[in-house]
Amino acid sequence: MERQKGKMHDSRFSGMQDPFLLKGMKEALSRIIEAVNEREKIVIYGYYDLDGITAVSLLFLVLKYLNADVEYFVSDDIDDDFSINSEIVKNHIKFLGAKLMITVGCGVNSVAQTELCKELGIDVIITDYHKCKDELPETVVINPNQKDCKYPFKDLTAVGIAFKLAQAVSMYYQMKSISKYLDLAMIGTLSRGLNITGENKHIINEGIHHLNYTNNYGFKALVKIHKIISINKESMYRLAHNIIPSVKNRRCVDNARIAVELFTTANMDRAEQIAKYLKNEIGGNELCIL
Repeated sequence: MERQKGKMHDSRFSGMQDPFLLKGMKEALSRIIEAVNEREKIVIYGYYDLDGITAVSLLFLVLKYLNADVEYFVSDDIDDDFSINSEIVKNHIKFLGAKLMITVGCGVNSVAQTELCKELGIDVIITDYHKCKDELPETVVINPNQKDCKYPFKDLTAVGIAFKLAQAVSMYYQMKSISKYLDLAMIGTLSRGLNITGENKHIINEGIHHLNYTNNYGFKALVKIHKIISINKESMYRLAHNIIPSVKNRRCVDNARIAVELFTTANMDRAEQIAKYLKNEIGGNELCIL
């Protein structure tokens, strides 16, 4: 763990907080290092809004870069509790052979579900931003709003917290290009429609900067298919609310899974195919603004 003490490698992080100020970050990093080095199966578990989609995509890409054995699952449990679904754990996560599950933007109040994971031999790292109840799951929790967390900025989104975790991982593995994932953090943060202040403002500004030079085929395809001429906050806000069409229903969940593929594919033709499909899916339907 000594490598984590080094400075962040990109000067553009000067406006961002140290990820190790987040309670649970050191423990989360230690477990991820073990999983990566031992080639244990890691499953990233997230929800179907764009914030969740980009969080899943970001962590998936970072762990893939480290040659981790990693997969993802976008939950089709359409509820407002943002909890872990026990049936999904039993029927899908366990089936994938997971030894470690990392949630993004969900799970902070999933006490019983976390116990189920333990019984099945699955360790859990919860990253979430939702309000915490009095009883937290007995596992590693990263949430700036949990009790005794000294992280000064409390309004990080799911992808914002995922990026903080990626920062910590990059500091240990001495990854020099972690800032390139700020484009994903930017679009996910914009999708939440929050007042853009503090660290979120920095994420968005730097994400827009990096998007001008992105090597993410998904973003390149979206810019091309949507005929975006100028990459700025306004055009990115509009894009954020046009990636995942339809209302909150089964189709929205299916599109979310396809969108993760869009942001993680290494094939430009496939990226353009998905971008065209998602654009056509809008087709006059109400946008899925979550």
